[in-house]
Amino acid sequence: MKRVLIIGSGISGLTCAVETAMAGNCAVLVSPYPSERAQSVMAAGGINAVVPNGDNGDSIDLHVRETLDGGCRIAGERTVTGLCTDAPHILTWLEGLGVVFTRNADGSLARRAFGGQSRKRTAYAGASTGKQIVTALVQEARKWECAGRITRRLGLQFHSALIEDGVCSGALFYDETAKRLEPLYADAVVFATGGQNRLFGKTTGSALCDGYAAGQLFLQGAKLKNLEFIQYHPTTIETPQKRMLITEGARGDGGRLYYMENGRRVYFMEEKYGEKGNLMPRDIVSKCIYDAPSQVYLDIAFLGEQKIKENLREVYDLCREYLGLDVTKESIPVAPSVHFFMGGLAVDIKHRTNICNLYAVGECASIYHGANRLGGNSLLAAVYSGRVAARDIAQVSPTPSHANFESYIREQNEKLSARTATKSRFSAVYIQNDLAKIMNEDLGIVRTEEKLHDGIQNLQFYLSIVEKLKYDSEISPYQAYSLRPMLCLGLAVLTCAAERRETRGAHIRTDFPQRADNMATCTLIDYNNGAFDVTYRNEDELCW
Repeated sequence: MKRVLIIGSGISGLTCAVETAMAGNCAVLVSPYPSERAQSVMAAGGINAVVPNGDNGDSIDLHVRETLDGGCRIAGERTVTGLCTDAPHILTWLEGLGVVFTRNADGSLARRAFGGQSRKRTAYAGASTGKQIVTALVQEARKWECAGRITRRLGLQFHSALIEDGVCSGALFYDETAKRLEPLYADAVVFATGGQNRLFGKTTGSALCDGYAAGQLFLQGAKLKNLEFIQYHPTTIETPQKRMLITEGARGDGGRLYYMENGRRVYFMEEKYGEKGNLMPRDIVSKCIYDAPSQVYLDIAFLGEQKIKENLREVYDLCREYLGLDVTKESIPVAPSVHFFMGGLAVDIKHRTNICNLYAVGECASIYHGANRLGGNSLLAAVYSGRVAARDIAQVSPTPSHANFESYIREQNEKLSARTATKSRFSAVYIQNDLAKIMNEDLGIVRTEEKLHDGIQNLQFYLSIVEKLKYDSEISPYQAYSLRPMLCLGLAVLTCAAERRETRGAHIRTDFPQRADNMATCTLIDYNNGAFDVTYRNEDELCW
């Protein structure tokens, strides 16, 4: 029986754990918090799948083509075909676990259209699709916990992977209760740690998804991919803590974007792109809102109170709570915000990284979405990737490692104590906040070489002093040891964006406004003794 260590307990991590147990292996599911606090519960819109008796003319081939086109042909055709082909089976599997998808009066599966799709193929569970899927997976996982096939470890923060000679044998975690590092060994390690939200401060996602794991693994030899492709969701609202998402389902159900000019509404997306202009891919809608001459609004009031409260209840509640606005009567002021990361750990079609026995799934893995993700494909990829990794682990023999990590663990514990022993006028929190400011100001929706190089120079300076800093003893050790990997991740993102001298999908360069034919491939970046090396590869050619 193989022991599989899964780090992260959202939808991709839970799916991987359940599939691991079903395959007869043992899963150890590790996270700082329960699954109910994972970012996955925030996914409101829906999950894509071509179903029998679906929208007229829809097909799996069309789903594949629109996913590839939406991603500007950066994603691999083999990988995307696997995702879209399995989608109907995933929908059936989720229903079997207890997910209650919304249905029409005749009992057929209700579907809506999401951006970049010409057919209605997004199934949804009211306004809480992600929450429903998490709930169903948690219940299924508990069955396997009772059977002894899944073990949960809460309250542990990832510190580093246990890697020797290119082979991963487990991971090291900081235990807040014991105030020390604890190793967990395994035959395979799966990262399901989400995106890089905290790197950018206020986003639509959870700050618990901070990108640290990707940054640390990068320093330990893992390749990263497509970091420059960051999706801005076009419709969000401002709150004191974060940007709150106004689901694409609002536009999928007919919502219209406009701005005011000379006392009249200008439905700019429809004027530019026709009847379905409000459902153009997210990079296009975000750029159009960014370029609008005045505040942009989303109107859903004409849908009627009953439909809004049935299908878009979350939108109704959010706007009432945070804006004091009744969306059945008033329009919503919206703006784009960082929402999803197409880039992350580079994985092949089996979700293997370039390090033996190390896998990545969900949003922290870069695959399927290319230069821009279709709405509804993220939940699909979360489930699909967890299944793929678990099944591959069940079929292959892990590469054995005979490394002894005792001295490494002792050294890291000593370093942790030294870092938090002395007070200093420099604060990890201050630098981390400035990191978010740099990423937002020097990267942003629209990019230039000058701004990107400003950001690179600023982060290089912070990296030159980070090892010399001593931290306030009251600061969490996690904040102390996470700073350097976070700075390296930010620098890697800026480096990839500077190297891609074209405009493609979510990467918009005003100094290079056209696509470059010779750059229709994925960006890979390696860390080599302080150097950041960028290369380009076809996604379908990746194999480890």
